[in-house]
Amino acid sequence: MRMNIFQKICDSHKLDWKEPELPIIPDQVLTPDATATPVFLQLEAIGIKKIKPFTVTYMDHNTLQVGFRNADDHRYLKAVAAKLGATYSKPGNGICHQVHLENFAKPGQILVGSDSHTPMAGAVGMLSIGAGGLDVASVMSGEPLFVKTPKVVGVKLEGKLPPWSAGKDVILYLLKLLSVKGGVGKIIEFFGPGVENLSISDRATICNMSAEMGATGCIFPSDGVTARFLKSFGRPDDWQALSGDDDAAYDETIKIDLGGIEPMIAVPHSPDNVKKVSEVEGVPLSQVGIGSCTNSSFKDLAVAAYVLDGKDVHPDVDLVISPGSRRTAMKIAESGYLQKLMAAGVRILENTCGPCNGVGQSPASSGNSLRTYNRNYKGRSGTLDASVYLASPETAAASALFGCITDPRKLGLYPGIPMPESFPDNSNMFILPAEDPENVEVVKGPNIQPMPLGSPLETRLECPVKLKAGDNITTDHILPGGAEMLSLRSNVPASVPYVFNRLDPDFAGRVDTLPKQWTIVGGDNFGQGSSREHAVMVPLLIGMKMVIAKSFARIFRQNLINFGAVPLVFQHPEDYDKIETDDRLVIDDAIHQLKTGKVKVTNQSKNFTFETVGNFTDREKELILQGGLLNYLRLKNI
Repeated sequence: MRMNIFQKICDSHKLDWKEPELPIIPDQVLTPDATATPVFLQLEAIGIKKIKPFTVTYMDHNTLQVGFRNADDHRYLKAVAAKLGATYSKPGNGICHQVHLENFAKPGQILVGSDSHTPMAGAVGMLSIGAGGLDVASVMSGEPLFVKTPKVVGVKLEGKLPPWSAGKDVILYLLKLLSVKGGVGKIIEFFGPGVENLSISDRATICNMSAEMGATGCIFPSDGVTARFLKSFGRPDDWQALSGDDDAAYDETIKIDLGGIEPMIAVPHSPDNVKKVSEVEGVPLSQVGIGSCTNSSFKDLAVAAYVLDGKDVHPDVDLVISPGSRRTAMKIAESGYLQKLMAAGVRILENTCGPCNGVGQSPASSGNSLRTYNRNYKGRSGTLDASVYLASPETAAASALFGCITDPRKLGLYPGIPMPESFPDNSNMFILPAEDPENVEVVKGPNIQPMPLGSPLETRLECPVKLKAGDNITTDHILPGGAEMLSLRSNVPASVPYVFNRLDPDFAGRVDTLPKQWTIVGGDNFGQGSSREHAVMVPLLIGMKMVIAKSFARIFRQNLINFGAVPLVFQHPEDYDKIETDDRLVIDDAIHQLKTGKVKVTNQSKNFTFETVGNFTDREKELILQGGLLNYLRLKNI
């Protein structure tokens, strides 16, 4: 049988891709500090003494050490990783996705990560899937990750990108075509003669931002370009050729002529609100950022240095650059590109996620910021009324030069940026598991609190509606990012004052009046964006038991189930319009209805009944009945 790459990887891992659900045992796991503290606390709660798969935990989000909280988290993670068998990547080593791509990602293997941008490793032919933290803790304990078998969208690439267009423009083009919900339940797989004309940097950017389409994963063939990349990072033996068979079958096929891709830009406030750069030229900028896990490779920074060489950043613009990894930063310095950037007036930030999640460099009030990052949700930058644009490093550098959004094609001859033959070693930035784990002392600071547990499903649910939301609500809307919130990732009770403050600024003031159980009503694609399970844990702590929406983002839906909350989808979307805040919703015989997968909900306030569906697997039903995955695993390990 002719197989695509996804099917070949499933086949090699004894996964039947013809079944409706895949029980995935990954080869590797990654978990960044923003989600890692809850992951390891959950492992301890389950009673796990030794992690099963190869695991790396990265200190990359919470590196702004204001007060003791982040430092305490890192101290805890360093010790618990050593004790349970994970590799620890020190602060300053770089962003998890870029560092993992350089050091560990392997063609043909499977990676699971507690960060939504984990699909980035698909750039080298690795099936890479983002998941919620509790799912990742379960995987680290040796359990499978259960994923509904995705459809495979084949994207056939032809031709070659024209000068000044890049991988960022390809993924923005796809986002415009498919939307932020167009990848839900799908693997995006690239093939065709145009693939060989894309660098690993371009492929990584495309795979990274497949998360903005809600895709389960994104994958490129492993070819000669892949082999040269792995060799440059000292890993030639990790390469293997991997591609789909000729005439492999796909559930959908999209054809893209790379030669027709122009510089693209996402305008406020969504990654799929995409236009051609030429259509929005002239918008004045006060800030430009080049970096994040999406665009912080050697090529990305080198092309910016080329554009700015011998010139000055526009006096009205603050240009910040954050290399994705220590190895990249060292090579940029060694090659002379760092000197060119600094001479032009660029500010060099630490090798971390930083401004992408609102940690530092928030724009001025009502300011315009152009960034090479992956998300431009309202307020994500740390400034609620800022306008954030997303574009390639080429467009960002040109715009920083002229002080306004600028089509980089005006710059003339495009530079050839050769891939270095080798990169400096960074092995001293990894701390391996302890040889004597029983002697490792694990210290929890005062901000590190136990994770909440869900409650078993009751026979009758009475849940008044305490929040009604629209379409494409993100986890940033539910619980924002930023330096202050990230420092509370290990303290769910302390996060309560921030919950829903971007949807309803007065919500936190009503927390003490909430009933024991309540519900949210939402529109399409509810819970898109980050994998952060805190967007479920914090509402759960104050009584949220159910969310009824027109549709859900994949990871958010699974996070609800993992904590014993009930995600239901309107059978008839028009019923959404009939429900208002404070309406009392009741489900009688809830346990029986849940098992059937079809649930009738009565709106006692409006005196009508509407139908919903759960589409639950047998395992998901069991998790909800028991009050979540943590309860399930604890009972299993007793």
